[in-house]
Amino acid sequence: MASRNVTARGVACPASQAEQQLTTPYPEQSGQSAAAKPAGNEEISVGVILGFPPRIAEELQRWRASFGDPLADVVPAHITLVTTTPTRDWEATLRHVREVARCQSPFMVTIAGTGTFRPVSPVVFIKVEDGFEECVELHRKLQQGPLHRDLPFAYHPHVTIAHDVAPQSLDEAETVLKTYKATFPVVSMGLYEHDAEGIWQLREELDFGTETDNDARTRFTGAAADRTTDAG
Repeated sequence: MASRNVTARGVACPASQAEQQLTTPYPEQSGQSAAAKPAGNEEISVGVILGFPPRIAEELQRWRASFGDPLADVVPAHITLVTTTPTRDWEATLRHVREVARCQSPFMVTIAGTGTFRPVSPVVFIKVEDGFEECVELHRKLQQGPLHRDLPFAYHPHVTIAHDVAPQSLDEAETVLKTYKATFPVVSMGLYEHDAEGIWQLREELDFGTETDNDARTRFTGAAADRTTDAG
């Protein structure tokens, strides 16, 4: 996903899985902002994700559809950083997520090979290799403050490729994509609200770092493009 690039030069930062229908595909990493305050003061649910470049996202969606997954057409490929999490303070949540993004530098992600959460959950996924630790650390920072809650399972970054389909289809997905590999840059993350109608609404696409630097972006994404590969 193309995006304006950001660099975190001299930034002083403190130390510190349910999928539903979306109104639009996850946005390109473009610094989009749609952070209007949700109506009312009642509890809302939010999530934070890393989106993918369009070519890779579309390819993975085609694969997911081929395994009979009904969510293939409404849930674009992504890595979840924060799954559905309730909060009562939207402004505090927005400040918190923006601060985490401000302190994060762009990084490379490689997804490769397959894994499964069976028998606990009927899910087959593509593994996150490069960028795994960055995702874990982002999750740790995000799931604090207004988004703090105890999770039933340890966080494990992954890309769902088949969910809640026939066992044979899960087997097929795990086998067919075992040699799949793709590498791409991640320069932003999306903050979503899970609204009352069960639809994910983008509230803000948050660029990593604090300084917009189009020239640096060109160098970063240009180098990344040379490294992008896929197979399988």
